[in-house]
Amino acid sequence: MLKTSSTNNNLPVLETERLILRKLKMEDAKDMFEYASVASVSRFMPWEVHKSVEETKGFLSFILQSYEQKKKLTWAIELKSEGKMIGTIDFVNWMPKRFKAELAYVLSHHYWGNGFTAEAGKALLAYGFGDMELNKVEAPIMLDNVQSRRVLEKLGMKFEGIARQHMIIKGEFVDLAFYSLLKSEYLIGK
Repeated sequence: MLKTSSTNNNLPVLETERLILRKLKMEDAKDMFEYASVASVSRFMPWEVHKSVEETKGFLSFILQSYEQKKKLTWAIELKSEGKMIGTIDFVNWMPKRFKAELAYVLSHHYWGNGFTAEAGKALLAYGFGDMELNKVEAPIMLDNVQSRRVLEKLGMKFEGIARQHMIIKGEFVDLAFYSLLKSEYLIGK
């Protein structure tokens, strides 16, 4: 069951059975560095591995400033049982006038394979198709990101096609597989 409650700057706290999705805070730096400093975690991300906690704090400062400017829809994924931030999930490229956004996420390697990303994704989709009135949620991923493909399929997303050399990741142009879910499909699947 999903519970929501409002917070500052219109970014609600979303709660699932095992997770709390909330705004990031500077106190998350240690937890974030723990996974952001691991090459296998950043492999499919546009950012490089974090080399120090100070670098992670700089990234968090950017997010916190973006909250103030109402430019970021980034939630910390906190595991209730441990009170630990284990990843992030975002709506990026939100286009309110087009009623769509992109889903993006990263999870600590210590927690892979437990369904946490799909659980967080379900909460974000419920919020996006409900409160945000989205009609479409897209999710571009690198072609060889098998774990992410499984998450998106669990969320009911459909493969749309491949966007060739769509993004620069780690200094190289990469093809991305595009997945999406329409509000009508989401409502049927509920």
